[in-house]
Amino acid sequence: MTWFKREKRKIETTEKKELPGELWQKCPSCGDILYRKDLAQKAWTCSRCGHPFRIGADDYLELLLDAGTFEEHDADIRSVDPLGFVDSKPYPKRLEEYRERTGRNEAVVCGLGAIDGQEVSIAVMDFAFLGGSMGSVVGEKVARAIERAMAREAPLVIVSASGGARMQEGVLSLMQMAKTSALLAALDQHRLPFVAIDTDPTTGGVTASYAMLGDVILAEPKAQIGFAGPRVIKQTIGQDLPDEFQTAEFLLEHGFVDRVVEREALKRTVSRAIRWMLGREALPEEA
Repeated sequence: MTWFKREKRKIETTEKKELPGELWQKCPSCGDILYRKDLAQKAWTCSRCGHPFRIGADDYLELLLDAGTFEEHDADIRSVDPLGFVDSKPYPKRLEEYRERTGRNEAVVCGLGAIDGQEVSIAVMDFAFLGGSMGSVVGEKVARAIERAMAREAPLVIVSASGGARMQEGVLSLMQMAKTSALLAALDQHRLPFVAIDTDPTTGGVTASYAMLGDVILAEPKAQIGFAGPRVIKQTIGQDLPDEFQTAEFLLEHGFVDRVVEREALKRTVSRAIRWMLGREALPEEA
């Protein structure tokens, strides 16, 4: 029976080492461990299962626009605290924390750039800033991007990534849905193309306004797109929801988006859509 006796009180084991976060990234879909430099070269998409990682506004600008063409506008506009809102901390303090964390003043970046030589007015939301929530400044910057498109007779591109309207600004946030939607109606009267790109997640008041008003609506694979969350909907209607509910693929099947586009093909798809709407010949595939 001496076989079952432990002669040492403590068994020595090799120390578990964590993978350095700056070098490796675990895919949340398939669990594969990916080299971050390879991920960056593949537009932050898993080479094994195709899962698109969430990326920031700067990444989308680099992905969509011709190199060296982006000119940012309205970068210095900042939110104020009209309601004196306090939850776990005062709203101004929360804003300052996100400004320091992200290096930008708000949850959307707007400006002018070019896609395959065609000038566009572009707005790209950044989920890293307060969940991409739409407050007064986000709505105003998107509105100015629309007005800029009309002034320059240029197509409009908006990349959405948002948890919805910003509760800290109350009804002022909700007003941005009407403001941006009205300006998009004016853009339509000018017969200028608008391409909406919905990424993960696109929800709430952003979905209820400009994210779903594009002449062409593109979505990234597996992106969550919807208004209210699935749990709220299920509790409201008292029914189980379909599998894959509120995914880009589900919305494509039911006619809410026009195409689900892999990230590496996004620029080419946007370019071809804009040129088609402008009545211009598409560039060759190799361009």
